Amino acid sequence: MKSAFRSALILTTSLSHRSLNPNPLTLLSLRPATATATAAVSRPLNSATTLPRRTTRCNHSFASMAGGDSSPTSAAVEKQFDEFRHRLEESGSLRDRIKAVATQIDSTTRIIHSSLLLIHQSRPVPEVLEKAKTQIDVLKKLFSQLSEIVRESPGQYYRYHGDWRTEAQQVVSLFAFMHWLETGELLVHTEVEERLGLNASEFGLDVEDYLIGICFMSNELPRYVVNQVTAGDYDCPRKVLKFLTDLHASFRLLNLRNDFLRKKFDGMKYDLRRVEEVYYDVKIRGLASIVDPKTEKTMQET
Repeated sequence: MKSAFRSALILTTSLSHRSLNPNPLTLLSLRPATATATAAVSRPLNSATTLPRRTTRCNHSFASMAGGDSSPTSAAVEKQFDEFRHRLEESGSLRDRIKAVATQIDSTTRIIHSSLLLIHQSRPVPEVLEKAKTQIDVLKKLFSQLSEIVRESPGQYYRYHGDWRTEAQQVVSLFAFMHWLETGELLVHTEVEERLGLNASEFGLDVEDYLIGICFMSNELPRYVVNQVTAGDYDCPRKVLKFLTDLHASFRLLNLRNDFLRKKFDGMKYDLRRVEEVYYDVKIRGLASIVDPKTEKTMQET
């Protein structure tokens, strides 16, 4: 009997050393349940019974988000953007037609400008102007086409104005220079519209385009004065100086902002200064014609 008790004691001691569980009998009783759980985990999942339920719910949610019935709100949004697409296509087509006409206007103004460059070579003024005036009718037809295109979109003049603004300014500059060569006076705004066949109530010439064009014209005068003096016309500086002085004084009546027009007006000051230098140089050398002292004093004060 002692031997049997001794054997049971040895078995219990050995089990307690192998496990951290202070109750070896409890460990032995939990072994079958642990084995059963391990077997259940190691057993492969049955996809037919568990996963399809979640997958089916996800598929239903994706279908409702992507291809479900369209709501009234989405239909209204789609209609709105469809209208936007049509408007943008019409606007783009109209702008392309305007740019095509503006390109032709630019080509015509280049021809006129190349003809007027001969004036700096001391060519006779009537000869130079005769060749340049042949393109005026061409410009008139082109601006008539431009007016018809813009009138297709009533009230949208300034929306497309930037597509022909530069060309209009160049036309004003050339017309003003040609008019000054003929008369020695400034070409006014209404006269430019008449030469181009424009109607101010429907399609007129923008005031800023006219003013910028006049500033461009003044840039040609210093070069013209220098070439005329070189050719022996010593009275030309006095005439140009008086014209630029009056023009500059007229521009000073305007309250100009810090924009492109203001920069061009500031450039007119330098044109006036260059002409003054040529005039005083000619006068000091005794080459200038005799003028009225009152007129000369007025120019100096201005």
